[in-house]
Amino acid sequence: MIKPDILSILQNKIKRITMDDSTNILVGPITLPVNLDGETVTFKWYSWLKATDKELQGGDSKEATELLISRLSSMNLAEGQQSSVLVYGDFADSDEALIRMHSICHTGDIFGSKRCDCGFQLRQSMKMIAQHGSGALFYLANHEGRGIGLFSKAMAYILQEEGYDTVEANLELGFADDSRDYRDAISVLQHLRSKPVTLITNNPKKMEALKAAGMNTGKRIPLWGDVSVFNEKYLRTKVTRSGHLEAVPDADFFEGRVAK
Repeated sequence: MIKPDILSILQNKIKRITMDDSTNILVGPITLPVNLDGETVTFKWYSWLKATDKELQGGDSKEATELLISRLSSMNLAEGQQSSVLVYGDFADSDEALIRMHSICHTGDIFGSKRCDCGFQLRQSMKMIAQHGSGALFYLANHEGRGIGLFSKAMAYILQEEGYDTVEANLELGFADDSRDYRDAISVLQHLRSKPVTLITNNPKKMEALKAAGMNTGKRIPLWGDVSVFNEKYLRTKVTRSGHLEAVPDADFFEGRVAK
């Protein structure tokens, strides 16, 4: 039996977002002070859980919330990963807002790996959102290695050390070049905001996914940087093989002279 005060505390922070074949259970907002280059910036943090169990999809009633809480300890959520979103400013009602759909990168985001530019993009997009005054960063936990998972990404890295590029390595392991799905994140975005958004990305597939879902996202801000001899081939492959939109015409960008 869940204590009434516990149920009351959590009830107002849990919402269900219904999709065609499942429901996303969104929890938040939670105040999250973040260190950005020595300055404390306060975001609002949400996380969501994809629920296919009909009993857990049962609306935002107290009974549904009580059932969710009672099952948490047996759901083994630590064995999987859940996505989340950092929201800054008046995200729901501001006239303009920046968003970043950021795919998890264990090696780049956590360890600061120079084999990619993911860590730089994560930190830089958070700064851009805070400076802009309104926005949201979606951190997509099932997108590791463009959707192949961390263990498979490790094997792809081994192939890359033998000369294969990012796309070739994924294909040789039996995966698509890019198997990421943005539907759950977009459903959460639409719950949090209906007004137009500007997407921070170099990837036109993200723009296409938002537009296909009916989001008004006519603007895009590129995010290139932290180029070095360690990730030059990776960044070239993004443009030449994966269709990313190159934003820096200066040849020095791909000569390893920038942020070397």
